[in-house]
Amino acid sequence: MAEAERIIGTPDSPGAAGSEPEQSDGNTTPGDRSGYGESSPAERSGTDEGTAAPAQRPKGKRRIAVLFTVAVLAYALDLVSKLLVVAKLEHHAPIEIVGDWLQFEAIRNAGAAFGFGEAFTIIFTMIAAAVIIVIARLARKLYSLPWAIALGLLLGGALGNLTDRIFRSPGIFEGAVVDFIAPKHFAVFNLADSAIVCGGILIVLLSFRGLDPDGTVHKD
Repeated sequence: MAEAERIIGTPDSPGAAGSEPEQSDGNTTPGDRSGYGESSPAERSGTDEGTAAPAQRPKGKRRIAVLFTVAVLAYALDLVSKLLVVAKLEHHAPIEIVGDWLQFEAIRNAGAAFGFGEAFTIIFTMIAAAVIIVIARLARKLYSLPWAIALGLLLGGALGNLTDRIFRSPGIFEGAVVDFIAPKHFAVFNLADSAIVCGGILIVLLSFRGLDPDGTVHKD
């Protein structure tokens, strides 16, 4: 009997067959463990990249949505204000808002913002169109909310004045812009001019802070 137990072996002995899986687990190499649930560094990096990319795309889309929302609001306010001015104020006496310090007075301006360069109407029209194209191309790499607001103001203002250049007299691309905000001792302007100036000031401030349109911050 003792001879038979020696030949067959008992289940409790260290050399028994039941302990073989534990030895095989201990002797597995790091490469073998990858088959039991662990992923390689390449697989982990690929997974991280795959999960990070979808998280960035919606963020960029939200910034683009902000840009065009601001642009539409600025353009709509400018368009409605000009329609009201032409219908109610043109060929009438100025309306005093704050005494003679601020008045609403309808003026047709063939030049640039604030009445500069009336002899270069077509050039200013081309510049406005170029600004719109540049902003549209830049929107694809936009990940900064302040830049989205600034570019939206520029886009809405440029579209507002470009609409006047195209559709108002004396002709296409030579139309005079409707201005009506007349502060004392200052040039007459409109809401599109205001949007362009505010957007430009915001861009200058963002540039001084080192914030780029793609959301990165650099320091000189």
